[in-house]
Amino acid sequence: MSIEILPHGIRSKYEIHERKHACAILQNDFPNEWRDIVQVLDAFELKNSYITTPGGRKSQVSEFIDNSLYQRGWVERHFNTSVVVDGYHRESPTHDIDCYRNRVALEIEWNNKDPFYDRDLNNFRLLHELDVISVGVIITRCTELQQIFNDIGRGASYGSSTTHMGKLMPKVNGGGSGGCPLLIFGISPALYNPCA
Repeated sequence: MSIEILPHGIRSKYEIHERKHACAILQNDFPNEWRDIVQVLDAFELKNSYITTPGGRKSQVSEFIDNSLYQRGWVERHFNTSVVVDGYHRESPTHDIDCYRNRVALEIEWNNKDPFYDRDLNNFRLLHELDVISVGVIITRCTELQQIFNDIGRGASYGSSTTHMGKLMPKVNGGGSGGCPLLIFGISPALYNPCA
């Protein structure tokens, strides 16, 4: 696997999974997007306040990552897709991509219900088959963070049926993203800052 081309600092702080040479594709074909992802992940820390402050529409984790990428020219992106058979148009809707730039799609799943993974993986599969994206990236949380959530009294807000690596990887291993190259980063306890 080519995750070894990621900087050691990233590999030491995130649980990383890759499918279909996503790292090599990003580094070689999309070096600016690769640099952006690495720099944003390197700058991120899981502040205690991100966990203890009740969220609104979007968590502070997602806000940090989204805004950091938006400042680098990434955008939230919607694609209008349909299938045409013998002149008959059938809508084939996809959902908005959290962060998109130059054929790279990135989703942040911090604390959603786990069916959101099915939606993301299927979206990546479809958009890749339509030759719209080249790589899909998911940033989520490691299952091991649950102990930290429990210790600070927030465990009930991050239940077992929400998005975490233990829910994602069976879907990935079952082929949920089809042929789309995929890179997954799990936010690990190594990123936790209890004083911030």
